[in-house]
Amino acid sequence: MNFRTLIFLFISIPIMFFGILYALLLNIFDPTGNSFHKIAAWWGRLSARLFGITIEVIGEENYSSDQHYLVISNHAGMADIPLLLGTMKLSLRFMAKEELGKIPLFGRVLRQSGYVMIKRGQNREALNSLFAATEVLKSGHSLHIFPEGTRSATGELLPFKRGAFRVAQKGGAPVLPVTIIGSHLITPKKSLKINKGTIKVIIDKPIEPSSFNSIEELMAACSEVITTNFNRYRNN
Repeated sequence: MNFRTLIFLFISIPIMFFGILYALLLNIFDPTGNSFHKIAAWWGRLSARLFGITIEVIGEENYSSDQHYLVISNHAGMADIPLLLGTMKLSLRFMAKEELGKIPLFGRVLRQSGYVMIKRGQNREALNSLFAATEVLKSGHSLHIFPEGTRSATGELLPFKRGAFRVAQKGGAPVLPVTIIGSHLITPKKSLKINKGTIKVIIDKPIEPSSFNSIEELMAACSEVITTNFNRYRNN
């Protein structure tokens, strides 16, 4: 445990807790969840400053804050979600693992704000989560999914799974491919240590799902974009 971990435990988490209580109140008057998103985005930016994390964004011109997208990215660190919330100029919802939805108060706020909880596997509950994710897109909100399904311990890319691209085809929104580099060094997997450093966020041009004949073709195209940017920027 280092100094930044102490900041997280005694400053960042208490701020998040009071933000959750405030969000519960706001959600009564704003059932869209947009108010909670603004709080979460502010908390993400604040956390980056507190921990000495520099975020370098490349390709901001490739998307519009007035549009909605299915945002996909690789996943290598716990910092990925708050940094995307604080960086992306979108009213962004996440597809999150089921365990987060079971946390008292926190899980309730996530569900009220349009976040989708998913249970891993191919059972009926997992399929229902994909249907719920599709409805988020159809309602006009942007949604983020990690198509790898889990965090990479080394920062290297993992194989994509089909679920995110099924949502893309059913939801009718463009896919916005985002590549994250360096987050595995900020919050290493299976460690409480938090390091300062630089995270690169590369935003590529939207991809239209309707341009592809199958889920597999769409998945391959998105994977190629993220892999290309990962290899291009990882050592720059």
